[in-house]
Amino acid sequence: MIRIGIIGSIGSGKSFVAKLFKYPIFDADKEVKYLYKNSRECFRKLNKILPKHVRSFPIRKKELIIAINENKKNLRKISSIVHPMIRKKMNTFLNKKKNSKIIILDIPLLIENKLNKKNDVLIFVKTNRKKIIERLKKRPNFSMKIFRSLNENQLNLSKKRRIANYIIDNNYSPNIMKKKINVLKKTVLDERNSIRH
Repeated sequence: MIRIGIIGSIGSGKSFVAKLFKYPIFDADKEVKYLYKNSRECFRKLNKILPKHVRSFPIRKKELIIAINENKKNLRKISSIVHPMIRKKMNTFLNKKKNSKIIILDIPLLIENKLNKKNDVLIFVKTNRKKIIERLKKRPNFSMKIFRSLNENQLNLSKKRRIANYIIDNNYSPNIMKKKINVLKKTVLDERNSIRH
């Protein structure tokens, strides 16, 4: 199985690029949303450390954003509870998909939380900053302050670019992007097959 990790800045279009591969995706953001909506265990733990903000189930993202805005340390507290749960879900996903030729890991903190492996193919999604801000402004609950806090939590972008096996420029139309990903997919498969032989 080839594990492809999609890395890059918040709002760079990682999920869009991930979908273009047309292989099973582990989407960490989607899993976090699911936890907030359905996991009473997650609620109990967050309620215990942030009783002032997380008061009722299901957990509202808005409450967590207020908590982070009030104190940056709260982001670390939230992460300490949510990340182990996501790691568990990722392992379940990997077991289920172990016969898939390729799986895609769309995890914002893939490198930071050491969820990647040595043999993973890392693809860095490059997007110009103006486009990133435009995209993020369309998101509900967007705040520049949160964007900065989350960005601080991410490995320096130039470092991510350096460790990536490939860089994909996401400043083109969806059709061009589709073609670019198809070429990249073929390259990755060819390269892995030549290593095996």
